Amino acid sequence: MRSVRLTTGLVLFTYVGAHLLNHSLGNISLAWLERGLLVQKFIWQGWLGTGVLYSALVTHFFLGLWALYERRSVHWNRGEAAQLVLGLCIPPLLANHLANTRVAFAAFGLNKGYAQLLYSFWIASPFFGRAQLMLLVVAWSHGCCGVWFWLRLKPWFGAWRSVLLSVAVLLPVLALLGYLQGGREVIALAQDPVWRAAATRPTVVGTGLQNLWLADLRNDFLLFDGGALLLVLGARLLRTVRERRHGRLCILYPDGRKVFAPLGFSVLEASRMAGVPHASTCGGRARCTLCRVRVLSDVPLPRPAEAERRVLERLGADSQTVRLACQLRPIHDLSVWPLVPPAAFTAFLQPRQRDVMPQERFAAFMFVDMRGSTQLAAAQLPFDSIFVVSRFLSAVCAAVVEAGGMPNQFIGDAVLAIFGLHSEPAIACRQALCAVPLVAANIDQLNAALEQQLKTPIRFGIGLHCGRAVMGEIGFREHVTFTAIGDPLNVASRLEELTKEMACDAIVSEQVFQHAGVSAADLPQLDAHLKGRHDPVHVRVLSKASQMPQT
Repeated sequence: MRSVRLTTGLVLFTYVGAHLLNHSLGNISLAWLERGLLVQKFIWQGWLGTGVLYSALVTHFFLGLWALYERRSVHWNRGEAAQLVLGLCIPPLLANHLANTRVAFAAFGLNKGYAQLLYSFWIASPFFGRAQLMLLVVAWSHGCCGVWFWLRLKPWFGAWRSVLLSVAVLLPVLALLGYLQGGREVIALAQDPVWRAAATRPTVVGTGLQNLWLADLRNDFLLFDGGALLLVLGARLLRTVRERRHGRLCILYPDGRKVFAPLGFSVLEASRMAGVPHASTCGGRARCTLCRVRVLSDVPLPRPAEAERRVLERLGADSQTVRLACQLRPIHDLSVWPLVPPAAFTAFLQPRQRDVMPQERFAAFMFVDMRGSTQLAAAQLPFDSIFVVSRFLSAVCAAVVEAGGMPNQFIGDAVLAIFGLHSEPAIACRQALCAVPLVAANIDQLNAALEQQLKTPIRFGIGLHCGRAVMGEIGFREHVTFTAIGDPLNVASRLEELTKEMACDAIVSEQVFQHAGVSAADLPQLDAHLKGRHDPVHVRVLSKASQMPQT
């Protein structure tokens, strides 16, 4: 159905685009408008063009109503909401124009041109003229939304995006200007009684009875459109009542949140209904794959449809454990784990800094590394290994962001976090110290969630040091990233490596505690001799990261 809706939508979008292009000829003259209309009539008023156009119009109308009924959740993002509202506005705006052009020609042989239409819109019925302007803008905007949803995931779309946007903006502007210039020319010509009598003769614009019949037909269509919309909304209401009476299912998320949704809801629709953040960009069309989840419950799942099956095969995923949340409509209670962080673009892909010139700043630097990742990779399938490492990085970065830091670099299964980009040294060090137990708590939650999948719990090591380092953007051409270079980073990295020898969770330099104003007298002290340094570094050892003193 989505393929048919896309195909019929493209036919209608082509028709609207050709119509706007014809309107643009009004910037030259009314005569050019009439010449362009002859081409339009040759294409769209033949038996083939008429059949294709009106089949697409009727099919797209009913498939749009079906899509409104089929969607279980009413939580749309801004793009989807705009496309829906614009689409619902088109039929009532189109009713009068359709009745007075194509139906008038088919029923009474009234072959109206631009002179008659512009006379009606600018002089005889200005209200319908404004409605026609709205129709042009609304139909084109609705089509652009649909094309954007269709093309934005194509690999070549990024390179052509600016060009397509320019065309999408320029064409309706030229059409509206042509409409304005054509209207001005018709108003001037209408001052001549002879021209006005010839342009508005009944054999062209219709008699009073014919126009009354066309107006009744327009009103009937408006009633039909409104009744169909109300019927769809009523059917949705009845379905909701029936589903709530007959049963619902429970979906459990990693944070322990339970969502109860009626049978028939997809996992993505359940997430949106309950306000659970869930990554998705294609609007539930099985294209972006960002909504994919790992099913942790051992329950039978519905077989994936063809579109979802192709996506899962491309990912190399097992359909019994990994599914697309927008396509999976469970029939039993189940537990899921989203594979893509909902805030990936904000939590992981940090925006470029305003200060592109390198600067020396004081900051606290934390290295966090996952222990035993090599053994994990050997014991798990590659897809499962990526899943576990991704969840580990998500847990660490969530703790860093919560404490006030910024995840800066990802080196395999290790993370470099920076604290103090926009704060004083004391605050930066206190934030870094707060992040240590938060990391431990998040990893504990991760181990509890993956207890059945992992033979041994995930372990980690943390190295934390502070000092002045040079920060700025480095890279090549467009491959530029913001990072820090200096001795404090090297020390933090060496301390993280030392946690392996000490068999502890974290090693924090004494310097961090001093700047934070936090006493570490209860923690074991050590003079660490690090590779590449002559002087030892005074550090404190935390066998458990949760032992961090209160800041």
